[in-house]
Amino acid sequence: NSRREGILVSEAVVRPDGLLVDWKAVLWAGLVSGTVFLLLNLFVVPPLMDGNLWISVRLVASIFMGQEILAPPATFHAGALIACIVTHYLLAFLMTAVIALVVHLGGLATGILGGAILGFAFYFIAYYSFTYFFPQFFAIKHWSVIASHVVFGAIAGGLYEWLESDAYELAQGELGGE
Repeated sequence: NSRREGILVSEAVVRPDGLLVDWKAVLWAGLVSGTVFLLLNLFVVPPLMDGNLWISVRLVASIFMGQEILAPPATFHAGALIACIVTHYLLAFLMTAVIALVVHLGGLATGILGGAILGFAFYFIAYYSFTYFFPQFFAIKHWSVIASHVVFGAIAGGLYEWLESDAYELAQGELGGE
């Protein structure tokens, strides 16, 4: 059968382009790497920048809550914390999905290295493009933020490759994929 659309191979449905991605692995890799990234950006990055974690929380929350949430004092705010966590994990899952699409079938080393490179690229996309819409992020252009993005990407890519089911790799190979 030359048509691959909708073919069930080893419990994996093949997309028309033949690319198979293990979305369960994306979910877990995004959750774990997103958690590490969140912890780094709350507890490691702020002290390195002579700030506090509530500045980071309010900065991320400002994406949905607007710049008003940035007004002093930089203290606990329940709504900002919830908005920060939701925003953070939505972005983590989105970035992990992109990483998975790129490193798919590359192996663990490619997952880690490719993920790290993409994490580095995500930093530059976020802090040099999206700052047009969210100029408040100019305040945290710092090497520690770059490092946290690289660590996030390496963990996301490596975990995706480690967790990816062999059924997806076999199915793609049987259908002439990469």
